[in-house]
Amino acid sequence: MTESASVTQPVAESATTPRSEYSADVIVVGAGPAGSATAYHLAKSGLDVLLLEKTAFPREKVCGDGLTPRATKQLVAMGIDISEEAGWLRNKGLRIIGGGSRLQLDWPDLASYPDYGLVRRRDDFDEQLARQAQKAGARLYERCNVGAPVIHELTGHITGVQAKLGEEKTPVTFHAPIVVAADGNSTRLSLAMGLHRREDRPMGVAVRTYFTSPRHDDDYLESWLELWDRRGAQDRLLPGYGWIFGMGDGTSNVGLGVLNTSSSFKELDWREILKAWCASMPADWGYTPENMTGPIRGAALPMAFNRQPHYTKGLLLVGDAGGLVNPFNGEGIAYAMESGSIAAEVIVQAQARQTYAQRELALHRYPKILKDTYGGYYNLGRAFVKLIGNPKVMQIATQRGLTHPLLMRFTLKMLANLTDPTGGDAMDRIINGLSKVAPKA
Repeated sequence: MTESASVTQPVAESATTPRSEYSADVIVVGAGPAGSATAYHLAKSGLDVLLLEKTAFPREKVCGDGLTPRATKQLVAMGIDISEEAGWLRNKGLRIIGGGSRLQLDWPDLASYPDYGLVRRRDDFDEQLARQAQKAGARLYERCNVGAPVIHELTGHITGVQAKLGEEKTPVTFHAPIVVAADGNSTRLSLAMGLHRREDRPMGVAVRTYFTSPRHDDDYLESWLELWDRRGAQDRLLPGYGWIFGMGDGTSNVGLGVLNTSSSFKELDWREILKAWCASMPADWGYTPENMTGPIRGAALPMAFNRQPHYTKGLLLVGDAGGLVNPFNGEGIAYAMESGSIAAEVIVQAQARQTYAQRELALHRYPKILKDTYGGYYNLGRAFVKLIGNPKVMQIATQRGLTHPLLMRFTLKMLANLTDPTGGDAMDRIINGLSKVAPKA
C-alpha cells in the first residue's frame, strides 16, 4: 500500500474539505490565556480556527492576578489595550518581605521586555483575550464541553473532538487536521490521547481570596518569603510563600503558593493556613473575614513540562496542559501565552507544507522549540524547588539574601526569567549561560 493511500490522503482530505460550521483548519480546546493566544495568532495568520470554551464568559479562575513584564509583552503582541483608562493597574516591581527585612525592587530595565507589570482580575482578563481572538477571526464557542477525541482509523491521529454544546448539551462533532489542547491542568483531551502527568516534575498549589482593603492601589506586587503558622503553642515555618496584590478596585488579592516537594504538602489544610496568615496581618489592612468578598479558592500549578510530549499525532499542548508553569515563581500566564504564540507559528508553517511527511516534520519542531526555549531554565527551577521545599533552607536564604540588594536584583531576574538574550548585562549573561548548559529534559 502506498503512502498516499495509507497516510497522506486521509489527512490531506480533512485539510481541504470545504469549511462548515463545525470544521476548520485548527481546533483549540480551552479559551484561557494559552488557548486565546494560540487562536489569535493563528487567525491573524489567515487560518480558520475554532476556539472551544467549556464555560461562558465572564468566568472565575484561581490566580494571583499579577502579571510580570514577560506577560505584559504578550498582551502588547496581541494588540490588547493595556492602558489605565482600559482598566489595567500597572505595577513597578516586586516588594519582598522576609527574615525581618523588606526590599523593594523595580522590574529590570531591558530591551526585550517593558519595565512594568500589570494587574487584572482573571474573570475579566480571560474574556479580554478571548474577545481579541474573536476580533482576529477565531470562531468562539462558549458552553462547549469537549469530550472524546476523534481518531483517524488509519493514522491514529486526532482529527477532531466530540462535544456537548450549549445549555441543551447538544452533541456536536468538530473536525480539523490539527488540535491544540489548551484545557488547563486537568486536560481531559491530553489524557484521552494517552498523555499523563510526569510524577518526577514539581506541582504547586495556589489558594487565594479577595478582601476590601485600603492597600488596593499598591503599585508593587508583594511577596512574603516566610509563611508562618501561628495557630499552635509554637510557631511553625511552612514551605511556601504568600502574596498580596492590590487590584486597584478597592480590593486586594491575597494568597499563598505551596510546592509538593515539601513533606507537609498533603497533611495541611492550606485554606486554613491562608486564614491564619491573614489574621496575623495588621488590622488596618482589612484582611479579616468580614471584608472577604469571595470564597477561598485553590488550583494546581503544573510545572516544568510535567506532561510530554508537547506534540503527538496531531495534538499540540500549550499552557498548563503541557505543564508550562515556571517552577521558580509559579507564573503561568506569560508561558501560556508564549507557548500559544510558538504553537501558532509552527502550525502556520506546517499547514503550508504539501505532504503529510513534511507537515509532521514541521509539527515535531514544536516540542524542540519549547525545550530549547525553556528546558534548561526549567531544570534549574526543578533544583531550586527541591531546595526551598525545606523551610529552614528558605529561612536562611531569606535572612541572608535580603540584606544584599545586588544579590536580590540578580534573584529577581532569575526567578522572573527577565533577561536580555543578547547585549544584556553581566547578570543576564550568567543567567542565560546557566540556562544553556543545564539539561533540557
